[in-house]
Amino acid sequence: MGDYFHSVVLEEDLCMGCTNCIKKCPTDAIRVQGGKARIMKERCIDCGECVRNCPYKAKVAMTDPLEKMADFRYTIALPAPTLYLQYDISKFGRDKILTALKMIGFDYVYEVARGAEIVTKASNMYLRNHDEPRPMISSACPAIVRLIQVRFPNLLSQIMPVKSPMEVAALNARREFCERNPEASPEDIGVFFISPCAAKMTSVKNPIEVENSGVDGVFSIKSVFFKLLKQMGKIKNAENILQAGFGGVRWATIGGEAKGIESDNILYVDGIQNVIRIFEQLEDDKLKDVDFIEAAACPGGCLGGPLTVENMYVAKTRNFRLKFVLPKMLNEVTETELDKTAFDRYPEHIDVSTLDSDLSVALQKLNKMDELCSMLPALDCGACGAPSCRALSEDIVRGKAKLTDCVFVLKEKVRNLAKEMIELENMLPPTLDNKSSGKAKGDF
Repeated sequence: MGDYFHSVVLEEDLCMGCTNCIKKCPTDAIRVQGGKARIMKERCIDCGECVRNCPYKAKVAMTDPLEKMADFRYTIALPAPTLYLQYDISKFGRDKILTALKMIGFDYVYEVARGAEIVTKASNMYLRNHDEPRPMISSACPAIVRLIQVRFPNLLSQIMPVKSPMEVAALNARREFCERNPEASPEDIGVFFISPCAAKMTSVKNPIEVENSGVDGVFSIKSVFFKLLKQMGKIKNAENILQAGFGGVRWATIGGEAKGIESDNILYVDGIQNVIRIFEQLEDDKLKDVDFIEAAACPGGCLGGPLTVENMYVAKTRNFRLKFVLPKMLNEVTETELDKTAFDRYPEHIDVSTLDSDLSVALQKLNKMDELCSMLPALDCGACGAPSCRALSEDIVRGKAKLTDCVFVLKEKVRNLAKEMIELENMLPPTLDNKSSGKAKGDF
């Protein structure tokens, strides 16, 4: 795990050790020790919950600087559908946004919304032709896929084996650009995703469904928002370079993907804690008659990503309006576009719970964990710097904490110690007892 790249990092100087983050992390990946938060990299899924909830902005989502474009002879922009909804669509249409991307330096633009339409087609084909246990779970959100790898390994076989719209868009964008520009070689082309979240940066550096990502860099929506706004004010005649209809654009909000599935038995859920509750029900075999689950780590779907600018609810309203002005699709999905949409490799379980490589030792540690947990108050207050009493007991067994880190255990220990001190004082021999015994000095 040492070479695994994480896009969510801690700015230690800004951290006040407030413990807000430990309660929000869905995989118990954060501890507060020495007055500062510590991220356990092996558990972190880069969902951005800590970025969203840190009042001191001490958690930061890393993306690439725009200067990275200079590393390539040609550059392609892959705008996420969320980008369009950051602007007033009655004033700035998608055609202006795409044209503005070319004005800030990109040679070619390929809508990830088109990649989403291709993924929808591929997903429907897969559901028709395969009989795996239902429901299948969308693979579009990398934070959700990693959550399954870390916390719900029994659900790995139910992940839809279709690449994300970002990877599908990257593949087709590079192919199209080379077809239109025969002098360009693939290695001269830099493909850049414009992202609403940090998890996409992680998935580019550590691909899940492909051996090597087709994306060369990730820019945040925040980093291009004002640059595009400035250019859009200059555009009188926008280029006609739209590729996707509403069927792809609606992926920006929760339910946008699921509504494209050819089944009435769909479920869509947003917000990482809500997703966890659904997955727990799924593991317990409590979800019946569901063919497909769309799960998004961010509230509202990608519109609620931590790297967006516009209020999620305002953006959601804009998305709703587009339903009445956009066709479902501009062009039918071709066989060429569908090529290579299947996973190159399947996500595997990431075991972060093993206490020891020796099974007998691991069982001993597990028993010790249970014993320690029974000694704790079961309040899960977080004052110890761990998110729960169970997590603290695990940290103790791993040698990363001690029992007296629990304030209630410490308080009881201090109380017992004070009681013992009083009892010891009463047991002092007469030669050391300075208290008056009630007798006059010199009397025996």
